[in-house]
Amino acid sequence: MTKTVQHLLSDIQALAPSIAARAAEIEAGRRMPLDIVEKLKSIGVFRMLVSKSSGGLEFDLSSAMEVIAALGRIDGSVGWTAMIATGASIFVPLASKETYAQIYAKGPDVAFAGSARPGGTAEAIPGGWRVNGRWSFASGCLHADWMAAFCIVVKDGKPIPGPEPGMPVIRGCILPASDWQIEDTWHVAGLKGTGSNDILLKDIIVPDANLIDFANATPCVPAPLSHGAQQVLPLLHSANAVGMAEGALEALTAMAKGGRQQFSAAVPLRDSELFQAGLGRAAADLHAAQALLQSEGGRFWRYALAGTLGDEALLTQARQSTAWITGTSLSVAEACYALAGAAAIYEASPLQRRLRDLQTAAQHYTGQQRHYAPAGKLLLSEDVCVAPKTLVA
Repeated sequence: MTKTVQHLLSDIQALAPSIAARAAEIEAGRRMPLDIVEKLKSIGVFRMLVSKSSGGLEFDLSSAMEVIAALGRIDGSVGWTAMIATGASIFVPLASKETYAQIYAKGPDVAFAGSARPGGTAEAIPGGWRVNGRWSFASGCLHADWMAAFCIVVKDGKPIPGPEPGMPVIRGCILPASDWQIEDTWHVAGLKGTGSNDILLKDIIVPDANLIDFANATPCVPAPLSHGAQQVLPLLHSANAVGMAEGALEALTAMAKGGRQQFSAAVPLRDSELFQAGLGRAAADLHAAQALLQSEGGRFWRYALAGTLGDEALLTQARQSTAWITGTSLSVAEACYALAGAAAIYEASPLQRRLRDLQTAAQHYTGQQRHYAPAGKLLLSEDVCVAPKTLVA
């Protein structure tokens, strides 16, 4: 771990008590308070994976995931906000040099938001593209500097067929946040503070430079992770899930150490062998999730340095790992909630919030269990059914 990473983690630890104390405010506001966003910017969170040539810190993947997990341990919505901003910065080098320069014209601490769903259309017109659409789950849109979303390219109102059978041509549209409309739709069960509202564009004329072929673009600046941005994004989701599970286990342990004794129980929680066994099992599950996350972070970083991160099989494996890590993190939160008893049901309890946040994360496309199916199909298509090979640097 470099001194820069250590310094950032130390800054996060210093902010932890003040952010944790505002958990109710974050949930009630259904967005990230702007002063917290500015604090995260000021200590360097949003520049973690930005190229050094643009003033960024250019962390390796494992270091960035450790920072996201540390923030998720404080608050799930805070970790999610950082994860979105960090993940989006990996895609930015795939834009044109002109657009990239515009985005970082005022420095590397740029807040991004957007949606990966192709919820809009882009039609070529003289001088650019006419874009229309509505996109959901635009986390962080209320504090974003720039926003991006995916569009189906159409001609005369009909989708243009892409190179893959049955799939249309897809392009990403990236514009300053001021060009987008935001509709207040984020009334949800968990991750309430992420402000993941719908965003809209209505007959917006977009310059050629701001419509991007993310699937085939070459990074305009040196950026190892940008060669496989889709492969990296699921692992960043995993980091936040692990951080939230760590927070749940810490909250339960603190409760037990505080001497809590449940109604009609013979001894306090900390002296109950049944409680101790449940706590130990939850901790073992968490350690397994942490270990897989650490292993995948190192493995994918080696592929990034070798320039081979864009392999489709790695995307399948990243989603498989993320499904397992997210599911396991959720099981840790469920166990902690159950072990705490009735005390966990109150809104003041961090355990009910951790559970809701992880349930919501598990519902997100990236963490869903259906990603096991492509992984199984991949194994069946190989000559030998073995674990994914690890690239030796």
